[in-house]
Amino acid sequence: MASQFTVPSFSELVRVFTRIGCLSFGGPAGQIALMHRELVDERKWIDEEQYLHALNFCHLLPGPEAQQLATWIGWRMHGVKGGLAAGLLFVIPGALIILALSILYAYAANLDWFAALFLGLKAAVLAIVVQALIRIGGRALNTSFKQVMAVVAFIALFFLNLPFPLVVLGAGAIGIAVAQLRPEWLALTAGASEPVSSARPWGQTARTIAVWLTIWAAPMVVVLLTVGPDHVLWQIGSFFSQLAIVTFGGAYAVLAYMAQEAVQGFGWLSAGEMADGLGLAETTPGPLIMVTQFVGYLAAFRAPEPFTPLIAGILGAGLTTWVTFAPCFLWIFAFAPWIERLENNRWLKGGLATLTAAVVGVIANLTVWFALHVLFADIAETQYGPVRLYWPNMDSFNVLAALLSLFAIVLIFRLKWNVIMTLAATSLAGLALRWAAF
Repeated sequence: MASQFTVPSFSELVRVFTRIGCLSFGGPAGQIALMHRELVDERKWIDEEQYLHALNFCHLLPGPEAQQLATWIGWRMHGVKGGLAAGLLFVIPGALIILALSILYAYAANLDWFAALFLGLKAAVLAIVVQALIRIGGRALNTSFKQVMAVVAFIALFFLNLPFPLVVLGAGAIGIAVAQLRPEWLALTAGASEPVSSARPWGQTARTIAVWLTIWAAPMVVVLLTVGPDHVLWQIGSFFSQLAIVTFGGAYAVLAYMAQEAVQGFGWLSAGEMADGLGLAETTPGPLIMVTQFVGYLAAFRAPEPFTPLIAGILGAGLTTWVTFAPCFLWIFAFAPWIERLENNRWLKGGLATLTAAVVGVIANLTVWFALHVLFADIAETQYGPVRLYWPNMDSFNVLAALLSLFAIVLIFRLKWNVIMTLAATSLAGLALRWAAF
C-alpha cells in the first residue's frame, strides 16, 4: 500500500512543514485537519489508514498530539532527521511569535490600553474553554461510568485539591482494571486484542530512550552547575519537565494544573495573566501548550538575577520550550516502532478511555477557576478539613468582564465565529468599553 504513495525529498518535506508550521492555527483539531489536507489529500505522502493509525497512537502519548503526529510523519518519511525537521518546524514559528508577544506583554502590562485589550482577551478565553468542555465532554462521556469518572475528577481537583498527576494516573489505572473486568463500561469491545506479528525492537527503543533522556536533561545540568537549584530557572525546568510526563488528554487538561501551580504554588504570575497567556497561545500557530513558554518567560523576567530581566525571560522561555517538547521527540522516536502493538492493546485503550473521561472533569475545573478569576477581582479561599472552597467577593464583580464574556459566548455559540475572529472582536470591544467608561 505504501508504495502507491509519494515519498518526498527531504527538502520538500522541510518546505511543506514550514508552511504547515506557519498556518497551524485553530488548536489540535484544526492542525490535524490541515495536515490531513496537505499530506493525505493533496500530496498523498501517506494514506488515510496510516494517518488515522498514527493519530490514534499519538493520543496514547503525553504531549500535544498534533505536533507528535507531524513528528511521526517526518520520521516515517526520512527517519530521525525527518522527524526532527517536521516536529521542530511545527513548533518554531509559534514559539518565536509567543516569545515576541511575551516580551511585549512584560513591558506593556501596566498601560491602561493594554489592560483593556487583554480584558477582552480574557473574556474570549473563558468562552473558548467552555466550548472545549462541551465538545470534549460530548465525545468522551459516552457511558455512565465515564460520566461518573468526570464528576469524580472535578471534585478531586476543585474541592479536595488533590494533585493533578495523582488524579490523571489514578484514572488511567482504574481504566486498565475496568477494561479487563467490565469493558462495556468503557464502550470497548469484549474480544481479545488483535494479534500482532511485528518484531519487538527492544534494543532500538532502549538506545533511543537513553539518547533523548540525555538531550532532555542537558540544559537542566547547565542550570544546576551555573545558577544552582534555588534559582527560578531550575524551578521552571523541573516543573515543566514533570508536566511533560502527565500531559495526557490535550492542552486544556493540563492547563488547570499548570495555572494553579504557577499562580498559587510558585507565584510566578496572576490568574488574569494566566488567562492572557492562553489567549495569546490561541491566536498563534502551533500547539496550544506553547502557553507554557509565556509562563516561563514571566517567571524568569520577574526574578532575573544575575541576568537582566530580558535575558532571564528569554532563557526561561527557551528552557520551558526545551523541556516541554524534547519529551515529545523521545516518545515518538522510542515508541513509533511499537505503534501497531500499542494501538491494539486493550488494557492501554481502557486506561486511555478512562483518563480521557477524567480529563473532562479536569477541564471543568479549569473552566470554573478561570470564570471566578476573570469575573471577580477578589476571591477568598477557605479550607474545611480536606475540602477547599472559593468565596468570591461580590463587591469585586467586574461588570465589563461579564459583558465581554457574554459577547464572546454569543459570537462562539450563536454566530459560530472561529477563535481568531472572536479573540479579535472581544479585544477591540474591551478597548471600546474602557474608552467609553472614561
